[in-house]
Amino acid sequence: MMNWKRIVVLLHVAYVAGATENVLVVLDKPSMLETHSIFIEQLSAKGFKTTVKLAEDPSLALKKYGEYLYQHLVLFSPSVEEFGGGLTAESVVEFIDDGGNVLIGADSSTGDLIRDIVTEVGIELDEDGTSVIDHFNFDRKDGGHHSLILAEPENLVKSERIVGKPKSPLLYRGLGMVGDPANPLVLTILRGSSSAYSHNPEEMIKDYPHAVGRNTMLIGGMQARNNARVVVSGSLDFFSDEFYQSSAERPGAASVASGNQELAASLVAWCFKQTGVIKIDSLDHKRPGEMGAPNYYTIREDCEFSLDVSELVNGKWVPFSADDLQMEFIRIDPFVRQKMVSSNGRFTARFRVPDVYGVFKFVVDYSRLGLTRISSSTQISVHPLQHNQYERFIYSAYPYYASAFSMMAGVFIFSMVFLHLKEETKNKNE
Repeated sequence: MMNWKRIVVLLHVAYVAGATENVLVVLDKPSMLETHSIFIEQLSAKGFKTTVKLAEDPSLALKKYGEYLYQHLVLFSPSVEEFGGGLTAESVVEFIDDGGNVLIGADSSTGDLIRDIVTEVGIELDEDGTSVIDHFNFDRKDGGHHSLILAEPENLVKSERIVGKPKSPLLYRGLGMVGDPANPLVLTILRGSSSAYSHNPEEMIKDYPHAVGRNTMLIGGMQARNNARVVVSGSLDFFSDEFYQSSAERPGAASVASGNQELAASLVAWCFKQTGVIKIDSLDHKRPGEMGAPNYYTIREDCEFSLDVSELVNGKWVPFSADDLQMEFIRIDPFVRQKMVSSNGRFTARFRVPDVYGVFKFVVDYSRLGLTRISSSTQISVHPLQHNQYERFIYSAYPYYASAFSMMAGVFIFSMVFLHLKEETKNKNE
């Protein structure tokens, strides 16, 4: 058995040279260093400076002197009732609110501490002692309860940035979850099959299960409005060496290597923002043919709005490509909403300023599955025409001009006739 001094030495994992982001891994017990060693090696292989500590470690802390020590957090301590040091459920939620990313592993013995954290992100775990059961999709190594299930890649969310391209069945043994339907930020990454349900395998079913069929969430996620990401797996074993190296054996079918390791690598990359990250590099607006942004626009002028967007791919920023990015020209309500044309990462929209003056904003708000949200708002004023910019004569007013001049001519003729008309004087004798 490992002595404690040796464990302490192993708790700090050497990091890859050049790593700039820190990951704190909190484990339930020392034996998880061996049962989840491949996962920890995955973190280091991806370039993270990985620090591993036990849940009861008195030095646990996310922040020191007002600065965060880590950018990412892994909580593989489902059964713990209280963290050591200064780590609490409130501090984890605050970490997420400040932009930190969290990966959480749960199991059938998950305590209230982890449940409270998961509930804060819009996911509800089933009761203690329950498991996801599937009598039609289970592994041959199952003990008889059909709780060691096989999840097909078809049940994954349709986003390569989140889950990659897994082709093998996935081994899963753990809790069922449901997402808050009122929370639009929650997404189901891996769902159960139509024959799955969540219940205690040792008890008879008397009440309707917590999660049934395709509503059963096996792995869930959340991307907050500040782009912080959280991934919650109801199975801590999903990331274990056993499941990484096991084969998926459906009864009566040939065994194939499980896709757990491949999916876990994709989930870590997405959760810790190595994939699915876009940013606005630059933004400008101008009148066509001019250089530089004007201080204001005049109504009915032509305007050209452009921005450069990059995506993080394999550690490098490359031009982002999309055909559904749009901009809006807003004054309380949008007066212009237009799709932008992409060319090597530069998105451009050309439009005519509306015939309404006031304070407007160029607004870009782009949110798509698997990508970080980009949002931009640029204020600009729109002026009415100056007195010397109006047309001298308006074609539609020609009838009014004609009526005015005809009236003037009529008055002039009447005046001339009235002034020069002299009645003949009558003789008094008559």
